[in-house]
Amino acid sequence: MNKKKEAPKDPDSMSWLGKLAAVLLLLLFAVYLIFFSTPADKPESEMKQSMTKISPPVAKVVDHTFSHHGITVEDPYAWLYDKSYPTIDDEDVLSYLRAENAYTESVMAPYKGFSETLFREMKGRIAEEDEGVPAKDGPYFYSWRYSGGTQYKVWLRNPAGGGNEEIILDENARAKDKDYYRLGGLAVSPDHSLLAWSEDFNGSERFTTRIKNLKTGQVFAEEIPETIGPAVWSSDRQYLFYTVVDEHWRPYEIRRHKIGAPVKEDVAIYAEQDPGFFLSVSRTHSREFIVITAGTQVTSEIYVFPAGENGGDLTLVSKRREGHRYDLDHANGKFYIRTNDHHVNFRVVSAPEQTPGEENWREVIAAKDSDYIRALIAFKDFLAIQQKVGGIDQIRIRFYSGEEHFVGFPESVYAAGFGNTPEFETNTVRLNYESMITPETVYDYHVAGRELETRKVQEIPSGYDRSQYQTVRLMAPVRDGVLVPVTLLYKKGMKQDGGNPLHLYGYGAYGYGMPPGFITNAFSLVDRGFVYAIAHVRGGDELGYQWYLDGKLEKRANTFNDFVDVARFLINENYTRAGNISIEGRSAGGELMGVVINQAPELWRVALVGVPFVDVLNTMLNDELPLTPPEWPEWGNPITDQAAFELIRSYSPYDNIASKDYPAQYVSGGLNDPRVTYWEPAKWTAKMRALKTDSNPLVMKINMGAGHAGKSGRFTRLKERAEEYAFLLAQFGMAEKN
Repeated sequence: MNKKKEAPKDPDSMSWLGKLAAVLLLLLFAVYLIFFSTPADKPESEMKQSMTKISPPVAKVVDHTFSHHGITVEDPYAWLYDKSYPTIDDEDVLSYLRAENAYTESVMAPYKGFSETLFREMKGRIAEEDEGVPAKDGPYFYSWRYSGGTQYKVWLRNPAGGGNEEIILDENARAKDKDYYRLGGLAVSPDHSLLAWSEDFNGSERFTTRIKNLKTGQVFAEEIPETIGPAVWSSDRQYLFYTVVDEHWRPYEIRRHKIGAPVKEDVAIYAEQDPGFFLSVSRTHSREFIVITAGTQVTSEIYVFPAGENGGDLTLVSKRREGHRYDLDHANGKFYIRTNDHHVNFRVVSAPEQTPGEENWREVIAAKDSDYIRALIAFKDFLAIQQKVGGIDQIRIRFYSGEEHFVGFPESVYAAGFGNTPEFETNTVRLNYESMITPETVYDYHVAGRELETRKVQEIPSGYDRSQYQTVRLMAPVRDGVLVPVTLLYKKGMKQDGGNPLHLYGYGAYGYGMPPGFITNAFSLVDRGFVYAIAHVRGGDELGYQWYLDGKLEKRANTFNDFVDVARFLINENYTRAGNISIEGRSAGGELMGVVINQAPELWRVALVGVPFVDVLNTMLNDELPLTPPEWPEWGNPITDQAAFELIRSYSPYDNIASKDYPAQYVSGGLNDPRVTYWEPAKWTAKMRALKTDSNPLVMKINMGAGHAGKSGRFTRLKERAEEYAFLLAQFGMAEKN
């Protein structure tokens, strides 16, 4: 039945009750417009955020216990370790990782625009068109180039006598339509006619080696899978020597491939039986010998054979013994060997190439407490020695006559090392130099004239004024009385009144010192008022090899305590205040982050925890994992040693998460990472979220198609970095929302 519409009533004729009802309706309508409507001028991204905001994932808890040395350990998130690894197909695991990624995306959605701003800043400091300094190698100058907007390098060469440029490998073409690409190494044959290179398409670091005819451009049919590290050519370029990884990603064999023959006919010339020793193959700078090295972080054993032979007859230099580490180069009928046989800071000895055993070693450069010898290159007329003196990089030139001198550099705190000098007979040495305020600089050092020739200075397209910044090296007293170096970068004119936010970076493992170099991304923090600091904690080698030894095994706690005490020192010196510090570390540095977050959470506002080695106890108990046996000299073997078990358990970050307040955290990992497996950050995040009592954000991003270094491509990596910095700055109230 149709009802006739009534004419609207005259408002003036409405009762007071009707007027009140009308007002209420208008108010309700206004509330609706404010909170539920989507006006045209409201950003689309903000509308999507209101629709896509999700709750943090809650990982299921599954009872799981294990016992060692009479001690029972509970691990309710052990299920996140897919036992079919390196294949990861457990749908429960994958679903959890996807849920964490979705949650991270939701949390970061309001800062998408700000992250893009940071990305543009970071990208603006990179030359889109860039190229390396050509390095002469026989009849060619070899180099690389980035073209505008490309993610990867193009490798090229130019005839030394003049002629057309040749592209020998285009990474961009190899990476086309791939989500991930990483070049493992390039090796040009001695006659410059063939190229061997290796590449990885998923981040698992299981490279495939390929060969190309540089004259015709033809890529050979043979493909050598499961390799790692650079390949090495025989002198006559009939053979290619390479390293193979096993199913556990252990470099365990050196094989010989005859060019043109089926790969299945390749012969193993050396196989390592001890799973704790990894293999590598290299060539002396003279190109007369090929070198096979078996080693851990603290012990090495080297075999050599003439580069003109097929590797059927190997010569042992010095038999392995625990704690003896050595490496070598060759010139003029002798091997020059860097060894720690007599002193922790290494010395240099020589030995005849035919009888290189220790009984024939003759001292060339004596060891000193003050001089830490880190590397050497043997040229025809002299040795180039890279060392540290008082924690500062030095380059020593020593002629075979005994005459020597040091290269002079323009600053007091800097990072310097060897660049690419392919030729054996030369009067110049390529060096790389930078400081926290000096962009990367390539020098050619003219040995006879003792002069540095600047060949390239890193371009900062968006502009850079060195005079606006200050860098200093301080020595921080820590709890056991040792002085720990810390390098700072900040804007000139900074008020040292405790009001500055501070970003503190650390690593402290494997004897890898953190160089005080030019970090372009750091300026996105420094220009916003941050002090950027690198804590050179024990476990690195900044103050010598003993500095490394004092941060491992039973002394591992020194690394963690140093980092915390450096932070407290900077607070006491009024560079910042407690709770106004962001911290960052990756890999073993991620372990450092986990420990200091547990130890002193009140000091930190936010932590960037990258591919973190945080499940230390479980990993060191699992000898099926690729890196576990080689890591026992670093952390201890908890399987056989109860003291090592208890020590690792006392600091293992995952095992020490407690019910308390923690800082905000951005945790990252890679599904295909063979170094720090994906379940370490996943288990850390799951347990942390379950136990922490604060409301600070905790997010985790697992790259589902990448490995230890994150996504590939120079700009793609910057996008990831920009998101991390956006998260960090948001915790300081410095991030703009969309």
